[in-house]
Amino acid sequence: MRIINATRQKTIGDTVRLAVSFLGRLIGLLATERLPAGTGLIIKPCNSVHTFGMRYPIDVVFVDKSNIVVAIVSRLKPGRLALQRRAEYVVELPAGTIEATFTQIGDKLELQAD
Repeated sequence: MRIINATRQKTIGDTVRLAVSFLGRLIGLLATERLPAGTGLIIKPCNSVHTFGMRYPIDVVFVDKSNIVVAIVSRLKPGRLALQRRAEYVVELPAGTIEATFTQIGDKLELQAD
């Protein structure tokens, strides 16, 4: 799957996995050693994430049911929690992606299947 910031015409991730099952959402990125550039994870449905047990920081984008960014957490460190009640799903990205793509609250995202 690919994620495009339609507002800014920037690719956020071109190799993004989708976690929709209970087990997929539960495990998330916990079994990974790092998140390479261009990759990510969409957790759906989801309005909160944690980085307990992780070894690296991530960028987190909270998105509503209309695919509008409602909150952003840049470089969420290991052992932390982030929550946004209005979010329908979350996009987890390599740290620095939000800054590099100029993604902001209010931007519209497009999810494109491979």
